[in-house]
Amino acid sequence: MERRSQADRDAITIEIGYAVVSACFAAALAFGAVFGPALAFSLSPSTRRILAVAGGILAAAVFLLRVTHVLLGFARRPENDGD
Repeated sequence: MERRSQADRDAITIEIGYAVVSACFAAALAFGAVFGPALAFSLSPSTRRILAVAGGILAAAVFLLRVTHVLLGFARRPENDGD
């Protein structure tokens, strides 16, 4: 098994950073889409709590899916096959 070059390690680091930052942005949008009406309208506290929990669950799922999608796509590129 050959060692990775510095350029390969840098590319992996940048790809992980991109995956995390873009996943945070997507998760924030998902949370805002669910919880936004609670801020715009005067809803009961129990409804606000339900929307916050639902938004948090959706945001976590979106975060994990986005990170997985980006990193698996990076790993499947032909130039990352290790040859």
